Amino acid sequence: MNADVFNPGLLSFLDQSPSPFHATQRLASALSDAGFSETESLSPVSENRIDKAFITRNDSSLIAIRSGSKPITENGVRIIGAHTDSPCLRIKPIPDIRRSGILQLGVEIYGGVLLAPWFDRDLSIAGRINAKTSNGLRVSRLINFERSIATIPSLAIHLNREVHKNRTINPQQELVPILCDFPNSSEEGFLSVVCEQANSQYPDDAIENISDFELYCYDTQPASRVGLHGDYLASARLDNLLSCFAGLRAVVEADSDETIILVCNDHEEVGSVSAAGAQGPFLRQTLEALSGGGEHVARVLSKSRLISADNAHAVHPNYENKHDAEHKPMLNGGPVIKYNANQRYATTSTTAAMFRDLCASAEVPVQSIAMRSDMGCGSTIGPITSAVIGIDTVDVGAPQLAMHSPRELTGWRDPFLLYRSLLAFFNAEAL
Repeated sequence: MNADVFNPGLLSFLDQSPSPFHATQRLASALSDAGFSETESLSPVSENRIDKAFITRNDSSLIAIRSGSKPITENGVRIIGAHTDSPCLRIKPIPDIRRSGILQLGVEIYGGVLLAPWFDRDLSIAGRINAKTSNGLRVSRLINFERSIATIPSLAIHLNREVHKNRTINPQQELVPILCDFPNSSEEGFLSVVCEQANSQYPDDAIENISDFELYCYDTQPASRVGLHGDYLASARLDNLLSCFAGLRAVVEADSDETIILVCNDHEEVGSVSAAGAQGPFLRQTLEALSGGGEHVARVLSKSRLISADNAHAVHPNYENKHDAEHKPMLNGGPVIKYNANQRYATTSTTAAMFRDLCASAEVPVQSIAMRSDMGCGSTIGPITSAVIGIDTVDVGAPQLAMHSPRELTGWRDPFLLYRSLLAFFNAEAL
């Protein structure tokens, strides 16, 4: 296999995952196709061998488990962690704004969004709704308009001659999508449109009204291979669906006697403090169930390892000075080990050495990043998960540009190289 064979699946996954709910649905579908069974509860591996299983939480987080023949109390477990959410524009609970003959949508900022790239894009809407059917049942449904139904036009330069001088964007006033001309009736609005969309997707289960929703705007431009020689991959939500897909392929295709786990958490971009987030109980409860609880948990964790996979900042040729001179990850240069002295990343010398050895065995190039000493540093699920459950962790990721933009960029070969390193982690006889 090579990147040309691996990446079409990734492109399809990116296009079909416009929200964390859809990403989790796609992961679950792929796991089911690979023989994994969905479950709501687990028994200790020693009592009830679990071959392949997965659990979801909030429809937006997922844990997949493949139990091996080696006892986890002696060998621990091997975990790959990623996250399903991406920075975006989330629609407010009371969405309708009527101004100047136009129906607009109130949105709030989800995560650390780059605001400027959201202007002048063809936007659609996807996410989850909770509603009541015509027979009175309350249901939860995923919806996706799949077509361009909104946009945020820029203000013409003639009306803002200072636009290129120290521009700031007020999201409350300026980042308000246009949906359509005023509806014919004042009773019509966005929720009626959502109800129509839901009924078109689920014609056998008519919905009468929307009780509540979690809906997000997304750019309709599909993921694609770009560059004069096809060197790059451009898409929305590379951070961090790229890692979810690489982890999925690794857990499905691994040939290992170890117990291996893939965890894909929601809410990383807003701090991970939720029932479905990395700081919540989801993973720990799963590990307690697998190990039998009590003193067994600590024994399992002491022998376990976690690779936290979340994309890293590649050096931008227009902004080279934003990187430390000795730490400039390159696109198509392979996975990046992330370091931070203040524990914004959980990497230690021991876990970094482990990952370097795995990459060497898989003939995968590896890079390193540490931020400039006069700049701040982001974080990810690595240090949170490491602290919450007590597990040795290394933070790594594929290099990318335009992080947190609605259109991000990575190297064409980087997703495949990350996958190979993760597969080596699962398949290694010893760590």
